[in-house]
Amino acid sequence: MVQTAHVSAVVWCAAGSLAAWLWLLLCQGGFWRTDVRLPPLGAPDAWPGVCVVVPARDEAAVLPVSLPSVLAQDYPGRAEVFLVDDGSTDGTGDVARELARRHGGLPLTVDAPGEPPAGWTGKLWAVRHGIALARARDPEYLLLTDADIAHAPDSLRRLVAAARSGGFDVVSQMARLRVESRWERLVVPAFVYFFAQLYPFRWIGKTGARTAAAAGGCVLLRAGAAARARIPDAIRHAVIDDVALARAVKRSGGRIWLGLADGVDSVRPYPRLPDLWHMVSRSAYAQLRHSPVLLAGTVAGLTLVYLVPPVAVLAGAVTGSAAAAVLGAAAWLVMAGTYVPMLRHYRQPWWLAPLLPFTASLYLLMTVDSAVRHHRGRGAAWKGRTYARPEAVPDER
Repeated sequence: MVQTAHVSAVVWCAAGSLAAWLWLLLCQGGFWRTDVRLPPLGAPDAWPGVCVVVPARDEAAVLPVSLPSVLAQDYPGRAEVFLVDDGSTDGTGDVARELARRHGGLPLTVDAPGEPPAGWTGKLWAVRHGIALARARDPEYLLLTDADIAHAPDSLRRLVAAARSGGFDVVSQMARLRVESRWERLVVPAFVYFFAQLYPFRWIGKTGARTAAAAGGCVLLRAGAAARARIPDAIRHAVIDDVALARAVKRSGGRIWLGLADGVDSVRPYPRLPDLWHMVSRSAYAQLRHSPVLLAGTVAGLTLVYLVPPVAVLAGAVTGSAAAAVLGAAAWLVMAGTYVPMLRHYRQPWWLAPLLPFTASLYLLMTVDSAVRHHRGRGAAWKGRTYARPEAVPDER
């Protein structure tokens, strides 16, 4: 009787998981599709001025790969680059100046605003300083790009053409992250897959849609929209600043677009599992608004959606329950099928798709670890700084 009850529970959980996957497949904005890309566009009548703002903290190692690509942008209009050194201790600013001297290209200004005041993250304080410098040039657009992002020569041209033709205030591209080590291949494509599941790209660009998100590595922002939305002051304490920026712009009446990138690549390596673990855990609990209730719901949801299918297949094989095995296998098949397009985008083999439950279990543990770190006072830590949740910082006006 007890074993029968256990089998019945597994069957119901497997059925719930399959129902969840069918709903995600049909009703979650086609999150699994990878065809939301910048379309080929014609040139505008006049190319507007653009200022590129690059916040950088201890980035001397990656700048030789990324910064020359920014300086080498083939842009027909007026453009220049402002690299803001956010308290680096590795000579980031000097490396940037030497690269500009050696490679030439767009004009480069390197400046440093000093330590951020209470209530500001270091990156957003650097962005604020960069935008202030850019305003003296009166650009129509600002390109906010991270120091580890390399751009194809036509990247800026295509971003501006998309913004102009589509009437968007934000055009953002999810940079292709590095996938060279074994752990990167296992974890990185899933990171983008989970992001798209939370923020389906096809919903973001729709007029009237509530979904708002951006990818912080590459954000073209209309300067007027930034002023109207009070960017970055309105989001000064945001750890997940890209999503916060998109929400602020959309709330102020702006239109946004987000898609996968071709020709925008992150060059930052995450070769070991601890490197990837820290990348995720430093902000996962902030994504849940530091809420124990949302954390519990996330753990339960990840368990039902990602872990139940393989458990049901195994339990069905052990107990002889065909229903558990079939329902679990069906859910697992839908899961793997929706993951294959992202693996193809990252040029990875399809056979990694069935391993998604294992990867999801890692993300579950990373999320729990993020909450534990927060409650131990280590919160969102990045390059020597730890940020409190927004309620714990003073509200400066």
